[in-house]
Amino acid sequence: MPVSRNSGAHCLKKGIMNKLLKEFLLEVDEANWTVNSSATDYPADWIITPHSHSKHQLLYAIEGVMVVHSALSQWTVPPSRGIWMPSGHVHSVRCVGPIKMRSVYVRPDGMAQLPTETRAVSISALLSELIKASVEITAPYAVDSREDRIMKLILDELAILPVLPLHLPQPQDPRIQTICTVLQRDPADGSTLADWSARLGLDEKTIQRLFHKETGMTFGQWRQQSRLLLALERIAVGEKIIDVAGALGYDSPSAFTTMFKKQFGKTPSNFFK
Repeated sequence: MPVSRNSGAHCLKKGIMNKLLKEFLLEVDEANWTVNSSATDYPADWIITPHSHSKHQLLYAIEGVMVVHSALSQWTVPPSRGIWMPSGHVHSVRCVGPIKMRSVYVRPDGMAQLPTETRAVSISALLSELIKASVEITAPYAVDSREDRIMKLILDELAILPVLPLHLPQPQDPRIQTICTVLQRDPADGSTLADWSARLGLDEKTIQRLFHKETGMTFGQWRQQSRLLLALERIAVGEKIIDVAGALGYDSPSAFTTMFKKQFGKTPSNFFK
């Protein structure tokens, strides 16, 4: 059951949690502080329904994997990474396994240098500890107090968040949507461009052109990114690498590991350490 440290809510029914979410969001939006944080824990497979904030938000899971959706994008966010969500952007969150979520909220006029686009980001050890400490801080607090210095240092760290390649753009064109839906439901599907050309009645060049227009990626790049982000979800819940590689259509675990490391800079076995 979800537990919000700020509200003290112990919710047995999803409807109650959704009501409390609306109340909490209203409280966050109406508060006059520049920066604040919260801690909320969710069970596996929990869905945080679409919503937005009048403040910027950094979502950070110290445990578990989040899959964050906006209108035309999806991000898979493993533990010790985060997602920066600018104010006004509607988004939803799916919890892969139990989640220990920590959020930082920043008033848009609180700092000019903060990112204006949604992005998956790396969370430094320093920022992680600052966020954990900030959860226990309640506004208002005195200027130049320890609490004030922690919050200001968080703002400094937010301005230099490194961007991570955890983004999967979602197309609007219904023909490309058909391909993407099949590939996400069955990541091992090895259909070629020629196969899809025959199924959809489109020539291969048109499919490639539409993929690039809609997603900024080629067909092959999109399928590879989709597979690798699904791999993060499966590994996070304890599946063996050999099983993940097979389920995602790779010829061997070594081929999967090579591609994984090329994209994320670490092998699958080291990614979550």
